[in-house]
Amino acid sequence: MGNIKKIFLFVVFLAFAQGMTAQELKIVSFNIRYNSWNNIDGENGWPYRKAAVAKMILEERPAAIGLQEALIDQLQYLDSNLPGYRRIGVGRDDGKEAGEFMAIYYDTAQLILDGSQTLWLSETPEVPSKGWDAACYRTATVANFFDRQSHRNFYYINTHLDHMGKTARAEGVKLISSLFTPSKSALIVPAIVGGDMNSSILDTALLAFEYVHLRPACDMVSTALCHAITYNAYGKGPGASIDHFFVRGGIEVKQYRILDGDYGVPYISDHYPIEMVIEFYNY
Repeated sequence: MGNIKKIFLFVVFLAFAQGMTAQELKIVSFNIRYNSWNNIDGENGWPYRKAAVAKMILEERPAAIGLQEALIDQLQYLDSNLPGYRRIGVGRDDGKEAGEFMAIYYDTAQLILDGSQTLWLSETPEVPSKGWDAACYRTATVANFFDRQSHRNFYYINTHLDHMGKTARAEGVKLISSLFTPSKSALIVPAIVGGDMNSSILDTALLAFEYVHLRPACDMVSTALCHAITYNAYGKGPGASIDHFFVRGGIEVKQYRILDGDYGVPYISDHYPIEMVIEFYNY
């Protein structure tokens, strides 16, 4: 018994030393900034940032990370530099590899993928399409994960709302929220929605999340975090708070951070990643 007790105490010590318990999961959302063909970002272009992006992910080691704006060449680089991770998601322009991806990478040591789909935020969500007054095709990648530690299933939805269309943002939120209507089995499963919302946390476009009990994750830790700058404009503008997580159904947010640290370059994107540590509870 003495040796077993020592092993147990050592495991507990390691969990606290790493800032997470065995039942906790780290989730990150990150607008990676697309790789521009004409290098409009200059010294902040993807070739100068890509190693730092991979470093950030490997240092933070999230169970899942949702990326916005990623193009296929960027994802192929990350595929080769993120051992232990697998990717889901499709290009928004053709449902294959064209255009930006709302990709989700997940750590196979922590999560098992039980299913996934892509929705276009439009009146015809099953096929590549542009919705309402949107300037671009917009999608949501929906993943159903099984957490190996807690033995709980949860949904993670990664999206990027339109930057121009006010109606498109509001209707896109309604479409995502419709996944959690009482007639859908997802109602009883914990869920996370995250991404670049192109909206402040107070924008009425996000109200439909509230109607299906999706709460701002930042508000569960500190209201001030809900207004922290996430769009940094590479330090060339005032910035904005437009990247958010929402949670529902038996999820407690233990930590919430804006990842604005040094990963080897001044800016790994024109957005800071947002990170939360969650824990499931019975309800």
